[in-house]
Amino acid sequence: MSFAYRLRPYQIFILTAVFLTVTANLTFFSAVLELYPLTSNSGFLISMAILVVSCLVLLMAIISMILPWRITLSLFLLIAAASSYFSDQFGTVIDIEMIRNIFETDAAESADLLSVNLALRMFLLGLLPTALIWWLPSRRKPLIQSRLAHVFTGLVAIGLMAACVFSFSSQYASFFREHKTVRYYISPAYPIYSALQLAASFAPTSAPRQFVELNAVANILETPAAHAELVILVVGETARADHFSLNGYGRDTSPHLAAEPNLISYSNIHSCGTSTAISVPCMFSYSAHDGFDVKSARNTENGLDLLQAAGVNVLWRDNNSDSKGVANRVPFENFRCSDLNPVCDEECRDIGMLSGLQTYIDSKSGDILVVLHQMGSHGPAYHRRYPKEFEKFTPACQSGELADCTRQEIINAYDNTILYTDHFLSKVIGLLKANSPKYETAMFYVSDHGESLGESGIYLHGMPYSFAPEAQTHVPVIAWIGESSDIDFAQSLALKDQVNSHDAVFDTLLAVFEVTTELLPASDKKLVALKDEDDNEDHNVTR
Repeated sequence: MSFAYRLRPYQIFILTAVFLTVTANLTFFSAVLELYPLTSNSGFLISMAILVVSCLVLLMAIISMILPWRITLSLFLLIAAASSYFSDQFGTVIDIEMIRNIFETDAAESADLLSVNLALRMFLLGLLPTALIWWLPSRRKPLIQSRLAHVFTGLVAIGLMAACVFSFSSQYASFFREHKTVRYYISPAYPIYSALQLAASFAPTSAPRQFVELNAVANILETPAAHAELVILVVGETARADHFSLNGYGRDTSPHLAAEPNLISYSNIHSCGTSTAISVPCMFSYSAHDGFDVKSARNTENGLDLLQAAGVNVLWRDNNSDSKGVANRVPFENFRCSDLNPVCDEECRDIGMLSGLQTYIDSKSGDILVVLHQMGSHGPAYHRRYPKEFEKFTPACQSGELADCTRQEIINAYDNTILYTDHFLSKVIGLLKANSPKYETAMFYVSDHGESLGESGIYLHGMPYSFAPEAQTHVPVIAWIGESSDIDFAQSLALKDQVNSHDAVFDTLLAVFEVTTELLPASDKKLVALKDEDDNEDHNVTR
C-alpha cells in the first residue's frame, strides 16, 4: 500500500503530543480545573493545553537528536501509559524517588500492582499507538537535515510556550509559584525528567568515593554475671500512626499492645521519606533527614556497622524486599521464602521471622541486636498481608486493583494488616520476656513510612516529601521496656509526645548499647532515657 502523502516527523510529533495530552494527563487537568474553573478561565485552560502539547513536542525534538525519533515516541507512549495509570488510579507522582523505589522493589511486591486495567491501558494507550507510529510512512531526510528539522521543531515549540505564558502571564505567575505540585503530574514529561535525574546521579565521578568509617567506641561487660543487652528492632512497612488504637484510633487495631505494661507509643514522629528505599537507609544513617543522601549513605558506615564494630551481635532478618543496603556488612537472613520461613501460605508471614530466634540468642554471648524487617501493611493488596483469621474488619477489599473496591473496604483490609502487626509485636515481646532474666531486654517498632487510603483521591505512598500528606509521613513508633532493662521507663514515657523523626533510631540504638563515635556530637533525639549512671557504675567499662 502506498500513500500519496507521507507525514513529516514534526507532524507525527504534534499528533503524538496531542494524543498524550488528552489520554495521559487526566489527573493533571483535573487538578488544574479545581484551581481554575472552566467557566471563568477558558482561555487560560486552552493555553495550558497548548503549553503541554508544546512542552512534549520540545522534549521529543530534543531526545530525537540522540535517539531515532520512532524510538523516542515509542518510549513516550509506553512511559505515559504506565505512569498515567498510577497517577489516575492512586494519585501517584512519578518522581526520582518513586523511580528509585520501582527499581528496588522485588518481583513479588511488583506483582501486587499488576492488574487487568493496567494491562488494558498499556495495550490501548501504549502498544497500539506505538505500533501505529512504526507503521505510518514518513518522509526520510539525510541525517543532518533531519537534525536541523528537529532543532526547528523545538524552536517553534519554545515560541508557542512563550506565547502561551505571555498571553496569560498573571495566571501563569501564580500557577508556577503556588502550584508546583500540580506540575509533577504532567505525563510523560515529569517521569522522563525524573528518570534522567536518577540516571545522572549514578554517573561516575572523577575519583571513586572512599568508604567513610565513623570510629565507634563502646562499653563492655565488666563481669560475666552482668546482664547483656537484647534488643529487637522491628522495622515496619507502610503503617500509619493514626490507625493504631494505641494512638486514639476508633477501631481496636492494637489490643495486644494495649494490654502490655511498660509500653510507650510515640505520638509525634515523622518519617525520613515516603518510600522504603529512602526511609530505611535514612533511619540507620548518621546523617539527619535534611542532609540525607542515598548514594553517600551506601558508602558510609551506618548504625548497624557501628554496633557490630563495637562488639554487638547484629542480625538482620528480612520478610520484605531487602535491607536497601543497610545490612550489606552484617549477617542477613531472607525470610521471603519457605527455605527459612516455616509460616508461608499465599505468602510468607512476618511471624515466621521468630522461628529459630531463641536458638540464635542462646548461641551468642554479649549484647545482641536483632532487626526484623516486616512485610507489614504493604499495598495495594492489603488482603494478602494477613492470614484469614485476622480479617476482623469486613467487608475487606480482596483485590490489588483498588478501583474495584469501595474506600471503606480498602480501609477495612488495611486495618486488618495493623491487627496482624499487633499480634506479631506481641509475640516479639513474649520472646523478650522469656529472656529478661538473662538479658536487659527492649523492643522498638518503627514504621518506614505511612500510607494514603483515599484522602483527596490519593492512595499508597511515595509522594514527594515536600508536599506528601500527613498520612504518608506520620509513622507509629513503639517501645516496650523489659523489667531488667537499664532504660528508665518513667523518663522515657515523658518523651512520648515530643516532636521527633526517624533520626531518633540511629541515636537511640547507639545510646542503648552505649556506643559513641568521634564524628558525632551527643544527640537529644533519642527515644529513651537511660537510668542514672550511678545505678550502673559496676556494669560497664570503656572498651
